[in-house]
Amino acid sequence: MNYVNINHCWGTLIVEELSCLGADYFCVASGSRSSPLVIALAQNKKLNSFVHFDERGLAFHAMGYSAATKKPAVLICTSGTAAANFFPAVVEASKKKLPLIVITADRPSELRQTGAVQTIDQVGLFGKYVQWATDMPCPDTKIDPRFVLTTIDQAWYQAVRNHGVVHINCMFRQPLTLVKTSEDLKTYTKPLNRWEKSPKPYTDYVTGFESVALPIPKKIGAHLNAIKNGLIVVGKVAGDDEANLVLHLAKKLGWPVFADVSSGLRLGQSHPNLIHYFDHLLLSDKISSKLTFDGVLHLGGRMTSQRYYDFIQKQNPSEYIMVLNHALRNDPNHQVSLRIEASVSNFIQTVIGLIKPRKDSTALKVLSKANKNADKSIESFLAEDKRLNEPCIARLVSQMIPEAHGLFLSNSMPIRDMGNYADFKGKSVFVNGNRGASGIDGLIASAAGYARGLGKPVTLMIGDLAALHDLNSLSMLRDLPVPLIIVLLNNGGGGIFSFLPIAEFKEGFEKFWGTPHPYTLAAAASMFELNYSQPMDVKHFKKVYAQALKAQTSTIIEVITNREENLKIHQQLQQKIERHLS
Repeated sequence: MNYVNINHCWGTLIVEELSCLGADYFCVASGSRSSPLVIALAQNKKLNSFVHFDERGLAFHAMGYSAATKKPAVLICTSGTAAANFFPAVVEASKKKLPLIVITADRPSELRQTGAVQTIDQVGLFGKYVQWATDMPCPDTKIDPRFVLTTIDQAWYQAVRNHGVVHINCMFRQPLTLVKTSEDLKTYTKPLNRWEKSPKPYTDYVTGFESVALPIPKKIGAHLNAIKNGLIVVGKVAGDDEANLVLHLAKKLGWPVFADVSSGLRLGQSHPNLIHYFDHLLLSDKISSKLTFDGVLHLGGRMTSQRYYDFIQKQNPSEYIMVLNHALRNDPNHQVSLRIEASVSNFIQTVIGLIKPRKDSTALKVLSKANKNADKSIESFLAEDKRLNEPCIARLVSQMIPEAHGLFLSNSMPIRDMGNYADFKGKSVFVNGNRGASGIDGLIASAAGYARGLGKPVTLMIGDLAALHDLNSLSMLRDLPVPLIIVLLNNGGGGIFSFLPIAEFKEGFEKFWGTPHPYTLAAAASMFELNYSQPMDVKHFKKVYAQALKAQTSTIIEVITNREENLKIHQQLQQKIERHLS
């Protein structure tokens, strides 16, 4: 390789080694101090890159890509607050256990704490939200070039092995561009001859973390067999294979399954053990009074439903077994009695042969019948009510979205409405959302990155405040290779707060929690050259959503609703379900 100067050499080694390791998507925010890295990226024609002017949105985009592909995207930015703008997405990726490589350029050590322009303390910037971090020295011919390669190899291993974020802070001195200097780089890089001739990374790590062995499978099997009235709870799992294993286990145990909308089991699944509308059923005294669980098997991530956590806290089962593929605690009620670190698939494959087959439990029979009644109640209510309301939109999207498309759900009301009102008889789709820190920032960017990684059209259901928070990211949609359909539910403020006890605080509720605004996204759609529709009724929504699904360009479908009316519709729906259950 021909290197112009030592900065160019190190920048190229970093980018090339990441490529050897499997990195194929580099997300770049423009800047000067990061030029050695970006020059190397521009010179490598094999690699895919994405450039965006807003570091915050860029980082969420990279995280969305990692969520779809399950491998690290690489983030690159210049020094100063550019790096700080990565922080919200780093937090979310950390909480979601997603692999991400964050490379921040930095001023050299002699410029730190001197008042030099665009210089902040970037060492340890992301704190405990990274799995591993290193402060790379300025490129220097006195440092063995193999140090650069082994450092990148370790960073990649840490990100993939531990399912998390790593931070590489790279100091660079001038010259930052392709200015020829006097270093003897041919002699300097002789130790890299073997590496330069091979497509493999310099250090090859062999891992066995995909097949975690359970040390006490017989004891775990005994725990499960001892539970008389059990419940399976399913959060985010790895994919269709794991989801199918969950259903196989549920059938053998005869237990009901409460599946979160993020699990992949809520949409397009009609298995008899699945209780799709459990969140509604737990509100019914008639149903909940018949349920007594002495054991819970919680597989995968946490549940969206706070109602579930309230219910199970009151039940206080003697056994609460949780299976997660990482070591972090996921126990807000402090009820977990047995915590197993393993993938859901490895766990089920290990213990299912130790499980005694059972008949369907009484709880499953009660919940299954109530589940069918709830489905009929929702369907008939929405058919009778001609208003284009938020539960209706969730159900229509679940019915119309094609098989194997992506569905990205914003926090607050969209993910809850889809979980509560989706038609399980629709198609099976890839479901995702930012349920790590559960914020409303970066959701358009995350959905765009998810679509890019998935390589399939994605529908994003999002509220108005979340959309306004991330308007910059609409620019990402212009060159997105697959369409992103944004179904925007605009109720003129923070709709979820109307469902919370704070709504009773009349003196300041509307100003401080309702956060009203007069904006629609029609002008923003025009500015970013996106298709736009504002349907006025159910028939019109079906038409424009069907058109958007067929189109090869991204679209915003904005549905205007009323927050007070939205609250009443949710209440009326729940009342109808309870009457039907009675």
